[in-house]
Amino acid sequence: MSTDEPTAVVIGGASGIGLATVRALLGEGYRVTLADVNTEAAQRVAGELGDRVTTVTVDVADEASVAACFEAAAGARTVVNCAGLSMPGVIVDLELSNWRTTVDVCLTGTFLVLKHAGRHVADGASIVCIASLNARQPGTGMAGYCAAKAGVVMLVEVAALEMAERGIRVNAISPGLVDTPLVAGMSLVPGLTEEYLENTPLGRSGRPEEIAAAVLYLSSPQATWMTGSTLDLNGGAHLRRYPDVVARVREMAQPDT
Repeated sequence: MSTDEPTAVVIGGASGIGLATVRALLGEGYRVTLADVNTEAAQRVAGELGDRVTTVTVDVADEASVAACFEAAAGARTVVNCAGLSMPGVIVDLELSNWRTTVDVCLTGTFLVLKHAGRHVADGASIVCIASLNARQPGTGMAGYCAAKAGVVMLVEVAALEMAERGIRVNAISPGLVDTPLVAGMSLVPGLTEEYLENTPLGRSGRPEEIAAAVLYLSSPQATWMTGSTLDLNGGAHLRRYPDVVARVREMAQPDT
């Protein structure tokens, strides 16, 4: 094992954007700690990717879990937090438990990753948080997710201020619709994906590898003067409007007349 290999931690690295990021970092010569709440999936992926990947089970809503992850990966040069979920529902009907679960994972989880990564990463490290188009664009039925991701963007700015004295750069990426397991359910709602793409100037969904490429840029020597920024990566979808998720679901639920 080369002692000169840079190290990275990818939270949520067992699938989707996280897995694409793990692959991209390996391609750049990193050793990667793949952290995920799904232990079985993480171990399966690590087995496929080789001995430069180690795994750790992490629940981003549990502080002890997050702390242990970064204690074990002290000195990392790159940290990427891809953990996220959404439990939709219109505000007047949304269960408080669903709100809290979404906020705990998406926002509190980001806080905990920043807190413990900030204690243990190397000086000059890069931390990248995956936010969302919904950090700036509201969607019906998505109150918890939109609020949490908007919070992530501001949290990244505060962290960038506080960690700058050690040269640690903290940035976010706000993807639009990307072909991942997280958004697979959209295809089950007739017309929803089509409405989204109609409001995306470039006319297509994104690929996880495109988000991973942005992570590589933010963690590279070419981005050493960039911190506290959020990169919109959504095919221009932020320039138009978000689909009316609730209306589409209601249409699906109505019997044919």
